[in-house]
Amino acid sequence: MRIGVLTGGGDCPGLNAVIRGIVRKGVQSYDYEFVGFCDGWRGPLENQTMRLDVPAVRGILPRGGTILGSSRTNPLKVEGGVRRVTENLAKHEIDALVAIGGEDTLGVAAELSRAGVRVVGVPKTIDNDLDGTDYTFGFDTAVNICTEAIDRLHTTAESHRRVLVVEVMGRHAGWIALHSGIAGGANVILIPEHPFDLDRVCGWVENRFKINYAPIVVVAEGAVPATGRMVTKDDSLDAFGHVRLSGIGEWLASEIEHRTGKEARTTVLGHIQRGGTPTAFDRWLATRFGLHAIDAVRDGDFGTMVALRGTDIVRAPLDVATARIKTVDPSLYEEFDVFFG
Repeated sequence: MRIGVLTGGGDCPGLNAVIRGIVRKGVQSYDYEFVGFCDGWRGPLENQTMRLDVPAVRGILPRGGTILGSSRTNPLKVEGGVRRVTENLAKHEIDALVAIGGEDTLGVAAELSRAGVRVVGVPKTIDNDLDGTDYTFGFDTAVNICTEAIDRLHTTAESHRRVLVVEVMGRHAGWIALHSGIAGGANVILIPEHPFDLDRVCGWVENRFKINYAPIVVVAEGAVPATGRMVTKDDSLDAFGHVRLSGIGEWLASEIEHRTGKEARTTVLGHIQRGGTPTAFDRWLATRFGLHAIDAVRDGDFGTMVALRGTDIVRAPLDVATARIKTVDPSLYEEFDVFFG
């Protein structure tokens, strides 16, 4: 068989580990050939490929990013996009395609599957918001990076008696904010699933200063005030129709300072959360996903996504996995309210 592989959406620690697992097992166990499509869905859309064999994947396990490149290209929004993708796959005699990505990349994969493309998905996102899998690779690395940043910011907050607001990624899911905020000992954690009362946040901040402690506020980029007005710097949309989130941290710091009289500063971790070498867990999970993805190809189990359930790797229908995003359950968030304020 001749298998195509692509990585779409934002870069993510562990992508190279997936590629390595797919190619090593595909070549050594099943004698498959591989074609790497460059820059996400732009590769099969514009016929951009690269060599993908065992020598090409040597030494890439600890590397961040993706050797295939990535983009937020959406062929469903391009006139004749699905036709161009299928024609280019046929030109390279591709028998099956492994698409590695988040809800948008796998949403395209699901649509192509309905159009007859034989595709298997691998769930990737630091946001951990893909339904059908307990965890996505990249999430653990992002949480560890955020936790280390929060640990470091505590000393500055205490030295200067100021509020430090830390804005983290996650889009419309609060997994990164909740996990890193609890691990880093934050005093306020604000997530998209739970609109926040600004007066209550300021009350928590003031309470911390009463006990001579400078507070850390962790806010997810998609968090929304109880008024319901989303705060963003940029209202433009990406190729998948998503608002480019950012700005809630600066707005929140300004409001806290104005209302409490306490000096407040913002740290936006941004793309740092996605960069660098993956953690051991993400390398382990990404490698397992790669191995099981090529097994799904061998079994002809197309239109599915490999997923983690407990400690087992299973297969979930792509349609189900991309139907909605996985968000933080309110009861889980409420478990930690003893640490707020």
